[in-house]
Formats: sequence, structure tokens, C-alpha cells
Amino acid sequence: VVVLNKTDLVTPEELEKVEATIRAINPAAKIHRTQRSGVALDEVLDRGAFDLSRALENDPHFLEAHDHDHDHECGPDCDHDHHHHDGHDHHHHHASDIHDVTVKSVSLRGGEMDPKKFFPWIEKVTQMEGPNILRLKGIIALKGDEDRYVLQGVHMILEGDHQRAWKDGEKHESRLVFIGRDLDAERLRKSFEACQAA
Repeated sequence: VVVLNKTDLVTPEELEKVEATIRAINPAAKIHRTQRSGVALDEVLDRGAFDLSRALENDPHFLEAHDHDHDHECGPDCDHDHHHHDGHDHHHHHASDIHDVTVKSVSLRGGEMDPKKFFPWIEKVTQMEGPNILRLKGIIALKGDEDRYVLQGVHMILEGDHQRAWKDGEKHESRLVFIGRDLDAERLRKSFEACQAA
């Protein structure tokens, strides 16, 4: 699923060129043309859109280990693990300059979140992983809050707002999607789950 936003700001020719690039990367992707991100969340979240057979058809080397380089600089207060790639070389070599296999989505789902845990966590994630986060969106169920909290962000910029109240009978469930490069899905999943209310 691809949300092609701000389509009102480009010419039809530019739009066709962008869609052709998307199709070159993923011919099976469903493209939603939008203005101001006007797409229903159920059109993009939890779609089960990944198909390994199709991925192998598009890229026969999909499951092979890739050598790639990670350049990373941190300040003196940086406390995350720098050694998660030690012991092996990383260099990407791809035939196509438009195909970036390091970009992926990580979809997280959980119950009600403890706001005292969730907000510091999401701030830390965006500060530490910000350069790698191309987009994040989510609907968060906060313990003790009758409204859905809608969250979105790009890199280190994060904004959220209380939206409509949960409907009667609607499951108070938190859903969050990250789209980015070199995201550690398992670490994100575990730390997200640790923010759930007791």
C-alpha cells in the first residue's frame, strides 16, 4: 500500500512519473492518491499486504543476506547499542538505483497504553531513530482516556491530538505504523508492548 500525498501540487505528468517509479519498485502496490493525507486508516493499516511469493517474484534475491554499510554518528549522550552490526560487513549493491530494500514498514498493535510510559517512549524513539523514520502514524488507546489519540510524525517531528471518542463496543486498541530505513522491528515491538497499561 502506497499513500501518494500532495497530488494536488504536481502536474499530471509528474504524478504519472512518480507512479511509474512506484510500479518499478512494487508492481502490485495499491496506490492511494491523496491531498492532505485524506485516506481511511483501514485502507493502509493492518492490510496483510506482504506476500513472500510476490516479493521473491519481484526480487529473486530478497531472502539473501545483503552486505551494506551503516554510517552513524552520535553525540556524547548517545546510549544506544552501536554494535548490533559488528562481525559482518555491510555494503548494498543493487542493479536499480530506485530500489531501496532498507525501507520497510513496522506495524505494531497492542491494548491500552499507560501514558506515563507511552509518551516518553515515543519521544525517545523519534529522537534516537528520527533520521530513519520516514513516516509514522497511529491511533493510540490511552488508559483512562475516552478519546482516541491520533499520532503522526516524520523523522523527529511528532504531533498528536485527541480525536473522537471511542464508539460504544469499539475495542480500545492501539495501532502504530513506522515506515523507515533500518528499523529494528523486534525492538520496536517489545518496547511498544512494554508501554501497555497493567
